[in-house]
Amino acid sequence: MDFVKVKREENGVAVLTIDRQDKLNALDPQVVEEIGQSLLELEGEGPRAIIVTGAGERAFVAGADIAAMNSMTPMEAKRFAELGHAALALLDRSPVPTIAAVNGFAFGGGCEIALACDIRVASENALFGFPEVGLGILPGMGGTQRAPRLLGPAVAKELIFTGRRIDANEAHRIGLVNRVVPQGEALSSAKEIATEIAANGPLAVRHAKAAANRAHDVDIISGLEYEADQFALLFSTDDAREGMGAFVEKREAAFEGR
Repeated sequence: MDFVKVKREENGVAVLTIDRQDKLNALDPQVVEEIGQSLLELEGEGPRAIIVTGAGERAFVAGADIAAMNSMTPMEAKRFAELGHAALALLDRSPVPTIAAVNGFAFGGGCEIALACDIRVASENALFGFPEVGLGILPGMGGTQRAPRLLGPAVAKELIFTGRRIDANEAHRIGLVNRVVPQGEALSSAKEIATEIAANGPLAVRHAKAAANRAHDVDIISGLEYEADQFALLFSTDDAREGMGAFVEKREAAFEGR
């Protein structure tokens, strides 16, 4: 991989770093393909949580590479959008929790990557926005679909239609990010959250994510039925016996993901 690096931590946490600092980690087809390939490889390894971040303090991902997009035909642009959709779907539909550690610029595609993660941690210098309409285009990697679901239609439409940039504190106020931390601490804070997640029953976390994602796709009655099924299924696992047994015996649980 030229622009995407993956580091496996000892506690089952994986850190995916987009490293194209000379372009502020901007996305072109190669970078997006490498993100997707890295996530596919991680899915086969079964980490307990995945953190996505950008190299350096200036940018998480400053957006798409405008110079690369400027020469695209409509069909090439559609393929680029579909490539982005496929890669980002591996984040929000990953079987394990995904966390964005946002430092600096998170515009356009960068904001869309953050939206595709389950949890977002932003450093104080983070800036978010969808500048696409100012370029005569629209967010093409899921922004028009994920932002309204997360923020509500009115707030999302204002951000998308105006192209306005917002800082980390406003992003926190509107629910775009979970927490704001001092500059330089986004990754370490994300690792703290990931470590908390990794300490829990991995099968329980996976099924909990699947159930929570289901809420976006079905009515509440169907969602509750799915939740009950997942709840019952976990009672057949060794992890459930271990977790509840450890609670009764007042000791730390030793989960094995079985």
